[in-house]
Amino acid sequence: MPEPREIAERLLDAQVDFLLAEVTGDRFAEVVARDVGSVLGVAETILVRDVVAPEQAKQTVATVVDLIGGSPVFADMSGVFADSIYTHIAENDEYTLGEVVERQPVEALLEKILGMHQAQERILSRLTESPLVATVASKFVDKLIDDFMQANRQRAEKIPGVGSLVSLGQSAANRARKAAADNAFLSDMADKGARFALERTNNAIREVLRDAPVHSAAMEFWDLHAGEPVNGLREYLTEQDLRDLVLLSYEIAVTTREKPYFGLLLDECVDVFLGKYGEFTLAALLPELGLTGDDLRTEILRYGPAVIERAKADGVLAGLIRERLEPFFLSEPVLAILGAAGESEG
Repeated sequence: MPEPREIAERLLDAQVDFLLAEVTGDRFAEVVARDVGSVLGVAETILVRDVVAPEQAKQTVATVVDLIGGSPVFADMSGVFADSIYTHIAENDEYTLGEVVERQPVEALLEKILGMHQAQERILSRLTESPLVATVASKFVDKLIDDFMQANRQRAEKIPGVGSLVSLGQSAANRARKAAADNAFLSDMADKGARFALERTNNAIREVLRDAPVHSAAMEFWDLHAGEPVNGLREYLTEQDLRDLVLLSYEIAVTTREKPYFGLLLDECVDVFLGKYGEFTLAALLPELGLTGDDLRTEILRYGPAVIERAKADGVLAGLIRERLEPFFLSEPVLAILGAAGESEG
């Protein structure tokens, strides 16, 4: 009779061969279908709240955001992706913008933005608190006035005697502006004038947003571009512009995720998610995520065979299986069983 260890090693060889056969050829698809079905069957009996504790989920989400969000891969690829996208846009004339982005959601988004009167009022109100913005508004109004005066002067110059009067008035206005800059009292008046200009500018913005056909004008602008190839988008910015925008956006995202407040937002999202889906079974959660058992099987079969065949060819897979099973087959309890079986047969 063979020794128990010899029998154990033969059983180990048979087990390794069996498992390798399970992941070979058509048999692998059958095994995947079977095992995915078994896992989903078990998942139908387990509630999300029973296996996902809020604190554990929060720690996992924080870890994923911290490690993946700051991954060197994203930092390295952000600029590369931007360049590639720009190049593709520059070359592609097969699709129009309207084919890529549908009109209806664009119109709905624009309508929503224009209808956010509370946000508009708050933004305009906060703008009045900024002296620099007030100065900009004042310069804007001054520019409009200057352009108006220039247009009138050009018309007046065509009339004998009137052009000199307009020029005299404009010179006086310029001297008044210079005096205002050199006099504290007049400077204070200029500051109040700037704020008044800002208020007038804000009122004009309100009227334009609420009364003027901004929505129709914006959609007309969209329609003008919707029928053009997407490569026309490159006319709005250079390749370096797009790269800089992507990298700056990435930098904002990376630095924001490091702030404690962002952690509070993630924790709240986890609480809301578990509050809504905690009573779902794991299997019932899959459709909510847009996944089915067929999707899981398809993705496993998409990548699994190539990985397994590569591992088999190098002998790595067989070695890994043997490494996991050998401690069992050569353990004292198994050898004792095999020895006892041999003695009983003898």
